[in-house]
Amino acid sequence: MTIRPAVSGDIPRLLCLLQQVLELHARIRPDIFIPHTTKYTAKELEEILRDSKRPVYVASDETGKVLGYAFCAVKEQPFSNNMVPFTSLFIDDLCVDAGARGQGVGRALFAHVTAQAKAMGCYEVTLNVWQGNDSARAFYERMGLQVKEIQMEYILDKEGDRHGAC
Repeated sequence: MTIRPAVSGDIPRLLCLLQQVLELHARIRPDIFIPHTTKYTAKELEEILRDSKRPVYVASDETGKVLGYAFCAVKEQPFSNNMVPFTSLFIDDLCVDAGARGQGVGRALFAHVTAQAKAMGCYEVTLNVWQGNDSARAFYERMGLQVKEIQMEYILDKEGDRHGAC
């Protein structure tokens, strides 16, 4: 397996993997996620791949097939003047193809991301996990991640109407 920066030729495969992630999220939170879509379009992926502050890494097998990805973003802290300045590498999205899970692809991608973060001088690697995505949370805990903060919600309209002015 090889871990490398994603290139434009990877976009069709990235879109397939993005759809796998979206379908999982749509099952967990059908009130938020739209099935049969992807987080990014091909055009948006082209822009992301050109942005040095948003590195994307892919894991590929010996034939070159992309087995997984890690979309990242360099984030400068603090958000306020009461915090120490530091840089984070945020994992915006990490996916391993359903057919390649359990083969160390996710572990290799995470190890690569942490090594890149260290090389960039980052203080930390962060990510978000949706409530209900228990397998992802367990994986990240095995990788040594800990809860840093918890985002909570109170859904105002229990019927799911999100067409309000806010």
